[in-house]
Amino acid sequence: MIIYPAIDIRGGHAVRLIEGDYNRETVFDSDPLDAALRWQAAGAQWIHIVDLDGARDGIRANTAAIKRIREHVSLPIQLGGGLRTMADLAEVANIGVERMVIGSAAVSNPELVRQAVEIYGDRIAVGLDARDGLLATHGWQSQTEVSAIEAGIRFAEMGVLQIVFTDIGRDGKLEGPNIEALTQMHNEVEADIIASGGVGSLQDVEHIRNTGAAGVIIGAALYHQKFSLQDALVIGKGGKP
Repeated sequence: MIIYPAIDIRGGHAVRLIEGDYNRETVFDSDPLDAALRWQAAGAQWIHIVDLDGARDGIRANTAAIKRIREHVSLPIQLGGGLRTMADLAEVANIGVERMVIGSAAVSNPELVRQAVEIYGDRIAVGLDARDGLLATHGWQSQTEVSAIEAGIRFAEMGVLQIVFTDIGRDGKLEGPNIEALTQMHNEVEADIIASGGVGSLQDVEHIRNTGAAGVIIGAALYHQKFSLQDALVIGKGGKP
C-alpha cells in the first residue's frame, strides 16, 4: 500500500482544514516546498497535493507553488483541486504532474472523465468526497444526493483505475477512518482505492491496509507528529515499525 503524505495549499501556504471547513485552517508551512522536501527526505514514494483554492473556487491560484515543488522534488505528484476542464488538465500535465485527480467536475460533468481517460489513461484519478455516503463537491461546500459507491462503479466502468475516497466527516480530526465505508468501496468498485480522511495512528494505517486499499493519504497526523512517515511506510509495506 502506498503512503501519500499530503500537502494542502491555500493562498500559497501549506495548511490543514478540519472537515473541509475553510474557516478552520492551520498553517503548517509558509512555503509548501519545505513540506515536499521534508517528505521526500523521509522516504516518501509519492506526494499528494490539493489546491484548496482551486477546489473551492475553480481558480488555479497556486500554480506557481506547485511548479516549484515539481522543479525541486523528484517524487511523482498526485494533484487534485480545481481540475474542471481539459485545459486545466493540459496545464497540469505540462507542468509534469504524474497523476491528476478530477473531483467536483467528475460529478457534474462525467463526460470530462471519459475524455480525460482517453487522452491521459492511468494519469487520471477521480476524487470521491463523501459525507454520510453521499458526494460533496466544490471544496466540500456543496452536498449532493449522489451515492459515492454508485459513482465509483460508474467511473471504474469508464476506465478510471484509481479512486481517491475521502470521508469528509473524518478529515483532519485524527479520530480514525471510516473502515466500513472504505471496505465497501474496495469490495464493490473495480479500481484501486486510495483512502483519505481520519488517520490518527499507525493502527489506523494498518486497518486501512487490511481493507485492501491501494494507498492512503495522510495529512494532519504527520503534521501533528502523531507518528513518523517512516513508520507509516513500513506498515504500508506489510511490516511492523
